[in-house]
Formats: sequence, structure tokens, C-alpha cells
Amino acid sequence: MEKLVKNEEAVEQAPILPVHNKNKKNRNKKWLQPQENIPHKLYLTVSVSSVVLLFAVWSLLTYSGLVDPLFLPTPTEIIYSGMVLFTEFGFIHDITITVYRVLAGFSIAVIIGLPLGILMGTFKVVEAFFEPTISAIRYMPASAFIPLFILWIGVGELEKITIIFVGTFFSLVLMTAVEVANVRRELLEAAYTLGRSNFSVLLSVILPASIPGIMEIIRLILGWAWSYIIVAELVASSSGIGSLILESQRMLKTGNIIFGILTIGVLGLLSDLILKVSIRKMFPWHYGR
Repeated sequence: MEKLVKNEEAVEQAPILPVHNKNKKNRNKKWLQPQENIPHKLYLTVSVSSVVLLFAVWSLLTYSGLVDPLFLPTPTEIIYSGMVLFTEFGFIHDITITVYRVLAGFSIAVIIGLPLGILMGTFKVVEAFFEPTISAIRYMPASAFIPLFILWIGVGELEKITIIFVGTFFSLVLMTAVEVANVRRELLEAAYTLGRSNFSVLLSVILPASIPGIMEIIRLILGWAWSYIIVAELVASSSGIGSLILESQRMLKTGNIIFGILTIGVLGLLSDLILKVSIRKMFPWHYGR
């Protein structure tokens, strides 16, 4: 009885934390929870901070003279190089050509690859026919096909678009097939119970369940297309950002090289953001909105 009285007294004497302090601690813990959303302002702040930090380190290394400008020019020199490229060398034309090649090769890969991937993920007989060949070719680097493509189709635009196609098509097909095959079996059985046909199940169950994931795959593969454009334009090309980078390397114009690389990064980031926002607008239910 005495112990009980002492415990009650201890509880009464214990300091009571303000409610707002508890809520603040809970919010801080919530931000560190796996896959837990954080406030939009905090997200933007952290994102901007990472860019500012990178820029600060770059400025420190270059403006202080710790790194030779031949290897890494200052941000000011990079900006100047970009202005010269736009005003004197028609860089906007190179950007247009590069964007065209990426979108053309990637669009052809999507038009052909998506239906094939959906069929492979839905019907095992289709998967058995195509999967061994596509899996084998997927491991062959697209750059290894360049001499063969030059021999077959020359060094024109079709050769560069084909490299983008080969670099994205096979992975797109296999990843789409996996996404479609992961549709829950319970959904299919429920559709069959309601009397749906095989084709109806594909249209009304499999596609709606897998399309958000397929769109995320398209977004991922588009990033690969931007990386393959350099491979396509470094060989036998007189236009495009990749050609500019190669020519600048020969002339030891490091500023032009870095500006070209940054331009591809910005273009890729813009295309990724456009797809990201579009996907979340099209499928708000999939992202809990």
C-alpha cells in the first residue's frame, strides 16, 4: 500500500511536457520514418540545399585555384561558355536535334515495346517465345552495335535513332512484363467468377492495375534514353550536343564540355518532372491523393 502511495505521488510530481513540444517531437520522428511523407516546404528546402552545397564546393575548388581551370573551370567561365555557344555557334540547333533523336528513338521503343511487354506479362506462351531472346540482347551494350548499324544503315539520323531504340526497347519490354505479371491473382479470379472472358480480363483488370507502374517504368527508361544520346552522337555526327562535346574535347574547351553535359542534365530533368507530375495527375488514387 505504501509503495502504491509513493508511485502516485511520483506521478503527480512528474513534470508535464507541453502539448506542442510533444507534437514537435512526433513530427520530427515522423520525418525519419521509412517512406513517410514530409512537408512540401521541407522537401523543397532540402532539395535546394543540396544544389547550393554542390555549387559552393565547386566555387571553392575553382575560384580558390585549387583545381586547374583546364580540368574544372569556374561557374563564371561555364556561364560565359554557354553564352558563346548560344550566340555564336547556334547551340539551340544542337539542342533541337538532340531532343528530336531522343524522343524519336524512345517513342518507337514505347510504341512497339509496351504492347509486347503487356502480352508477355499476361500470356506465358508469349513470354516463353520472346523472353530468352530479349533477355540475351538486353545484356549487349548498345554501343557495341554502332559499327554494325553504320554498316547496315549508314551514319544518318536513322542510325542514331536506332541506337536510342536498342538502348531502351529491350529493358522496357522486360520491365513492363514483370509489372503486368505482378497483378494480384485474386483480382483475376474475381473477374473470372463474374464471367469475364480472357480478353476482357486483360482490358478491365490487368491494364488498369498495372498502368501506373508501367508509366513509372516509362519515366525511368526515358532517363536511359538521355544517357544513350551521347553514345549515338559521339560517332560520325556533325550536329547535336554529343557532337559538340566531342569537338570541344579536341579543342580542350572544358567549359563547353561541361555546359553541354549540364544541358543534357537539365533537359533530362525537365522531361522527368513533366512525366512525374503527369503520372500523379492521371493516377491520384495510386499515390493516395
